[in-house]
Amino acid sequence: MSNSVENLYGARFGGGMRSWRWYLSRVMRLFLRWFRLCLRRGHRKRPNRVRDLWNYGTVLMKSLYYNVLTNSDTVLDCVFEPIYWLVDNMTRWFGVVFVSLVIALTSSIVIIVYLCVLPIIFSTYPVHWILWHLCYGHWNLLMLVYHYYKAITTCPGFPPQEKSDIPTVTICKKCIVPKPARTHHCSICNRCILKMDHHCPWLNNCVGHFNHRYFFSFCLFMTMGCIYCSISAKDMFLDAYNAIESSYQTPPPSFTREERMLHKSLVYLWVLTSSVSVALGSLTLWHAVLITRAETSVERHINHRERTRLKLRGKMFRNPYHHGMLNNWRRFFGVEKRSDWLTRVLLPSAHLPHEDGLTWDCPPYRNNTVVI
Repeated sequence: MSNSVENLYGARFGGGMRSWRWYLSRVMRLFLRWFRLCLRRGHRKRPNRVRDLWNYGTVLMKSLYYNVLTNSDTVLDCVFEPIYWLVDNMTRWFGVVFVSLVIALTSSIVIIVYLCVLPIIFSTYPVHWILWHLCYGHWNLLMLVYHYYKAITTCPGFPPQEKSDIPTVTICKKCIVPKPARTHHCSICNRCILKMDHHCPWLNNCVGHFNHRYFFSFCLFMTMGCIYCSISAKDMFLDAYNAIESSYQTPPPSFTREERMLHKSLVYLWVLTSSVSVALGSLTLWHAVLITRAETSVERHINHRERTRLKLRGKMFRNPYHHGMLNNWRRFFGVEKRSDWLTRVLLPSAHLPHEDGLTWDCPPYRNNTVVI
């Protein structure tokens, strides 16, 4: 009876040699259970924490940037904004380099013409051809220099920044000011430009309402001058090229230093003027087509999209600024009477454009057309 009571007492109160093992196993079981509970709680809390952070960030981004106009184009603009910024700043700084390059190359051609081409013309050409080259060459040079200077220094035109009664079509999302019709924002100039055509790095200036005529006239007279030089110096170029090729013969012909410089200068003149004639001539022809249609480079893309959109609806797009091919050229050059073709187109003229760039005269159309 006493033994059974002692065994029951020892088993109940952990007496004897097994007490420390019992406590150790008990502690280990509690530790393992606590560790498993921690792991389960961690797995349950981590996804909730990440989800909470994601939802908070989404709400924050939408509250700062989202609006009803947000679309894929806006997102792409935001993503590529650093690249646009880099290109715009490089174009702004390299504009000075491009202008200097135009002046240097044009000056080199003029120097070669005076030092190399004109002496040959004076010694070999008849009198009437000499007078032709002197008159046409200097007139072309005068028109080229004048229009390039005016295209660089003339302000393209900016819309008013203060509140006015001028009719507007939209609000510039960068300037946050009303934009009149045909006005667009230039990211390089960081301003809205009246009747913006494009930003020309060779001018280091925007081509807009008040200097568009100067820009096109410069391109036209530069192309005409390059074609004139390449045609006039064609025979001289062939002779100089053959002379340079003959220097590789054995024995080489005996040319003086001045003759070798003359040959290289004539080759340089013909290659440069011919290349510029093709490249700049193509650009001039493209702008002539746009002027005939009363469009700018920016409006060309906009009107093409509108024309495609309306065509799918069975409607026809009509350019509201198109007054007819001849009238478009008259309005572009500011010609009001026949004598203006001489005084305002074939001679240097600083007259203002036909309109102010804020409002435009739109010709009436028939009712079966759609005007945008």
